[in-house]
Amino acid sequence: MSVRELVVLGTASQVPTRHRNHNGYLLRWDGEGILFDPGEGTQRQMLRAGVAAHDLNRLCVTHFHGDHSLGLAGVIQRVNLDKVPHEVTAHYPRSGQRFFERLRYATAYRETVTLTEAPVDTDGPLARTPGYTLEARRLSHPVEAYGYRLVEPDGRRMLPGRLAAHGIEGPDVGRLRREGSLDGVTLEEVSEVRRGQRFAFVMDTRLCDGVYALAEGCDMLVIESTFLDEDEALAVEFGHLTAGQAARVAREAGVRHLVLTHFSQRYTDPEEFGRQARAAGYEGELTVARDLDRVALPKRR
Repeated sequence: MSVRELVVLGTASQVPTRHRNHNGYLLRWDGEGILFDPGEGTQRQMLRAGVAAHDLNRLCVTHFHGDHSLGLAGVIQRVNLDKVPHEVTAHYPRSGQRFFERLRYATAYRETVTLTEAPVDTDGPLARTPGYTLEARRLSHPVEAYGYRLVEPDGRRMLPGRLAAHGIEGPDVGRLRREGSLDGVTLEEVSEVRRGQRFAFVMDTRLCDGVYALAEGCDMLVIESTFLDEDEALAVEFGHLTAGQAARVAREAGVRHLVLTHFSQRYTDPEEFGRQARAAGYEGELTVARDLDRVALPKRR
């Protein structure tokens, strides 16, 4: 049975708190695991969340500020210590190549795993698999940053009533799906498009075209909301979003489930982020992320 869920490993901005670890987010997408922005302490958070090194297929880093990348050293060494049997691919801004190399080889260890470096330096697709296309878009932050987006290919849903009306059943259904037509009946006549699911991950950024491109039509958007709306001037100065800005993006992009995260330690009531998101007009599913949350992608419409 396929599983598509977000496992939240950390939700703090800049510095950890007593209740929030540095960033870390694992997307389980059927049989693959994609780890986004492993900050300091991610390896321990993985243990607490029941996430194994064997679960990781890709590492995606948005930018090289410490709260989004210092955990790379421990995660990479753990992947090698556990002798993960499959290739692991790392995506990160190409301009931060020196930082990635320093983290990858921060200390001595035995390399046992194929870790493929696939840096990002432009908008567009990064990888295509049978289950998804991974894309990147440039964001607006004091250092080069990219957001990531997974797009599942559209499929087709067979319609039992129409199949029955044409007398198509059993093995003939599979044959029709494979060949596109059967005895004069086309696949389009007895099926409908099943839209692929979409997921986006947007961290440290001001509002920019990349944010909207990543969020467009997503089933789930994981997005930073470092500041509350009353501190919008600080958000703009330091290259971040407010809760209201993130919610308006989600509303305009038609996002089904909005996950807010990356909260500044200056705020004591995390639910205020949710209240401001609702005040901004977002009416879909809403999660104000907490460490170790597990958030399922919405069911298909």
